[in-house]
Amino acid sequence: MIGQLNGILLEKNPPQVLVDCAGVGYEVDVPMSTFYQLPACGERVKLMIHFVVREDAQILYGFASLVEKNAFKQLVRISGVGPRTALGVLSGMSVQELAQAVTLQESARLTKIPGIGKKTAERLLLELKGKLTADLSPLNSAVSGLAAGDSSGEASEMSQQNDILSALIALGYSERDALLALKSLPPGTGVAEGIKAALRAMSK
Repeated sequence: MIGQLNGILLEKNPPQVLVDCAGVGYEVDVPMSTFYQLPACGERVKLMIHFVVREDAQILYGFASLVEKNAFKQLVRISGVGPRTALGVLSGMSVQELAQAVTLQESARLTKIPGIGKKTAERLLLELKGKLTADLSPLNSAVSGLAAGDSSGEASEMSQQNDILSALIALGYSERDALLALKSLPPGTGVAEGIKAALRAMSK
């Protein structure tokens, strides 16, 4: 069982990253809350891992903190919430925001996330009650370090827009909604900043 990866960050293709650990490259799916905190490619990174084995695949889900990993594990235990939906939840809001939504029983905040309908949102709020703490310290979602890596000058603006669009679609948003959100971004917006701004716009 893989519980943690500590190695060199080789690639960032949101929501997936590639980490080199002693010469072996591991593809890891991460929520945007973790993606925002990643260092630049070529630097060391440590991710908490949730390892899922299915008949047709072995998938690694990575998190910047145990708080995120534990929230993910609580989410996937809920009927109707699979790993992809759980990633979508943690991409659309921080663990602290999720905890607050559960405490206040705000289902409307959850139904804006792809894959979460009214019944699933109500079930999620009910089953997470008392399992997440509303006064958790906010996760560091500053994108300054990552943005510096995104704006290295090597990637064109078109490539950045394609990365943002691909990430939004991978998180479950329709191509139409993703394109509308993309059009609202200022020219030259970096990948991490763009994903964060688009997710914020679509959650309103």
